Amino acid sequence: MFDLHRLRLLRELSQRGTLAAVAQALNYSPSSVSQQLSLLESEVGVPLLEPVGRRVKLTPQAEILVRHTEEVLTRLERAESEVAASLHEITGTLRVATFQTAALALIPATLARMRDEHPSLRIEFQVLDPAEALSALNARDFDLVFLEEWPDQPEARFAGLEYREVCRDPIRLAVPSGLPESEIESYPWIMEPTGMPQRTFNVNWCRHNGFEPDVRFSSTDVLVKLRFVERGLAVALLPDLVWYDREITVDLHELPVPQSRLLFTAARAGRGQHPAVRAFRETLALSVAPLRPRP
Repeated sequence: MFDLHRLRLLRELSQRGTLAAVAQALNYSPSSVSQQLSLLESEVGVPLLEPVGRRVKLTPQAEILVRHTEEVLTRLERAESEVAASLHEITGTLRVATFQTAALALIPATLARMRDEHPSLRIEFQVLDPAEALSALNARDFDLVFLEEWPDQPEARFAGLEYREVCRDPIRLAVPSGLPESEIESYPWIMEPTGMPQRTFNVNWCRHNGFEPDVRFSSTDVLVKLRFVERGLAVALLPDLVWYDREITVDLHELPVPQSRLLFTAARAGRGQHPAVRAFRETLALSVAPLRPRP
């Protein structure tokens, strides 16, 4: 029988691409990872890695092993979830990743409720770009991710993950207070850097409405964008979640054709029924519930 620990290292290599990345993720030395994979090759009796320049790639036989390892790990996660569900108290550690506006609004409220209702559960949290978060979830760096998806900018989906819609977050045009509508198209804009889904949506929306935006400012921080609008420096397309527990400080214009981003959670199939994951999803829904359309 093959060693499961070594199979997991092979699976990690298939996910992360290099021995160095595997070693860093698991706090091993690259030489230790290489040695364990060499032992696995001896167990299997066929080559599992092929050199490609300074990197390595998996052989077809290694890909077969990785596929079966995924199935074994999923079954083990389901077993762990069933054992946890048989207990009266939710314990252990839950690792969560999400995007910035959720971290500023919904996540603090959710974490506070979780702390009060499940004091024996440790929750570790990190802000990540959606594309990075899904990859990290698939690599088992997190147990649950809460993500955004902008209109016509779908994120890649991984097989073996389960997705649940949380809500739709309307997007509106935020402009400095008192700015005449006739000046909006020629006014400076602030957007995310080129190549990001939000930037693509912003530029496409402007062009669809008949003008080329004058993008003078760029930031991934939604609060920076908001401050620029508040100070009269720029206009921006902002989602309503920005105003969660916050007073509206700029003029908001409804879009001619309503647009919204999708907010959703994702978990691995074997982890989705774990009591900690279920509890977090249920508590997140409670945090979303008070959201009301803004005037």
